[in-house]
Amino acid sequence: MRRLAEACRLGDVAALRAALAADALVVCDGGGVVPAALGSVRGGEEAARLVALLLSAPPGTELTVEAVNGRAGLVLRRGERSVAVAAVKLDGARVSTLWIVLNPAKLAGWHRRRPS
Repeated sequence: MRRLAEACRLGDVAALRAALAADALVVCDGGGVVPAALGSVRGGEEAARLVALLLSAPPGTELTVEAVNGRAGLVLRRGERSVAVAAVKLDGARVSTLWIVLNPAKLAGWHRRRPS
């Protein structure tokens, strides 16, 4: 997970390809509101490019490793607001599946609460 998270933070496609299984599957949910792949993407190269596009951490964002639906996962936030949440299935040391939620309607529970 640390290798995947660091590759995502940097948007490093080669490092992502190394972290993903050759037949890795990426499934996205943009809810028709946020641009995302329609259907699923399979294969290390295509999957790595998609993950780099969706989960890279440009200035002003933070990518953290967290538990997502009982799995290892990644959360990308801009300030207090979550912009992407990914559940990750590992197959040994490589990632076999990522489920990436980008749909703002499904991310509200992932926003950080400001202290009162």
